[in-house]
Amino acid sequence: MSEKKKYLSYLSELIMPERIVKMEQVLQHRTQHLTIVLEDIYQSHNASAVLRSCDCFGLLDVHIIENRNEYIVNPDVALGSSKWLNLFSYREADCNTTDCIQKLKNQGYRIIATSPHKDDCSVRELPLFQKTALIFGNEVDGLSAKALEMADGFVKVPMYGFTESLNISVSAAICLYTLMEKLHNSDINWHLSPEEKIETLIKWVKNTLKKADLIEKEYFSRYRK
Repeated sequence: MSEKKKYLSYLSELIMPERIVKMEQVLQHRTQHLTIVLEDIYQSHNASAVLRSCDCFGLLDVHIIENRNEYIVNPDVALGSSKWLNLFSYREADCNTTDCIQKLKNQGYRIIATSPHKDDCSVRELPLFQKTALIFGNEVDGLSAKALEMADGFVKVPMYGFTESLNISVSAAICLYTLMEKLHNSDINWHLSPEEKIETLIKWVKNTLKKADLIEKEYFSRYRK
């Protein structure tokens, strides 16, 4: 048994058995094939609602760009969803948008801007043969010029009314539902690898434990050779 499996087994004994069963069930639907990027979101409740949708629809990673606006999770909206997600914040670089997008491209992601554009397509038509990152802009200005410049493609949610745009959290939820349904009905291998599942379970179990850092320290002092 690997060291990580041993550690997971140790942690699992500290929570109710039905809890770990639930985590394992949810994990079967988690993916990193699709991810969300939020660029400079102004209203924290909107970004927190997006986190909630990401958890509900099976995403694991969310990338948050903070150029001007700092993002703080709104607990009344997120309802604990952030502890089931990997949140990556970008706030240290001269251009956090460039830093985030370039890192995702280096990881094999295709960057899709959620913005009406002459070369856009409907979210229903977006191909998912490659790992895909959907990037959403803020509520006032939309996506930055740099994000649009670095995007590999553009997608829109079809609308038939007078209003020109949707709230970002609504738009994200529609996109995620549509694309996850598409993934689930495809032959694409979108699941986490066995090692990624173990690492995620360890994180999730630790997030449910009080004094998880002390428990981890005690485990490794006792069992690590």
